[in-house]
Amino acid sequence: MVSKERKRAILHERLQLLRSITNSHAQSNTSIIVDASNYIEELKNKVEQLNQELANPQSSSSYQLPVVQVETLMNGYQVNVYSDKSCPGLLVYILEVFEELGLTVLEARASCSDSFHLEAIGGEQSDEQCRKIDAKKVKHATLRAIENWRQINQQE
Repeated sequence: MVSKERKRAILHERLQLLRSITNSHAQSNTSIIVDASNYIEELKNKVEQLNQELANPQSSSSYQLPVVQVETLMNGYQVNVYSDKSCPGLLVYILEVFEELGLTVLEARASCSDSFHLEAIGGEQSDEQCRKIDAKKVKHATLRAIENWRQINQQE
């Protein structure tokens, strides 16, 4: 038999867990439950909206792949990638491709909040690689990274 104190402690633990999951700042038990209820409603609305977008792809804004521009510099490349939408995780895919190509990122600026924007200057690790890699190859590899990222994110 579990004592009343133990039951209260378990209830308090679970309410605190609920509070943290729903990002509630409420202190009273009733307020925590109200915040959790509101949070669940928000999630239901988001799910409903996403289901509607999936059912009517023409009515939702169709996803456009990010724009990629590559310029050849004296000892490397300047790569610009831009998307109107946020692309969580895309930066990692692009940087992995740079590494595969043997490009060292010399300077980079990235914004990943409401939209995705990357400006990167990459240089080759050796003069021999400089002759092997051209701007088209860098652009193609970057587009391949974006496509791989897109496919992984569609599965989730």
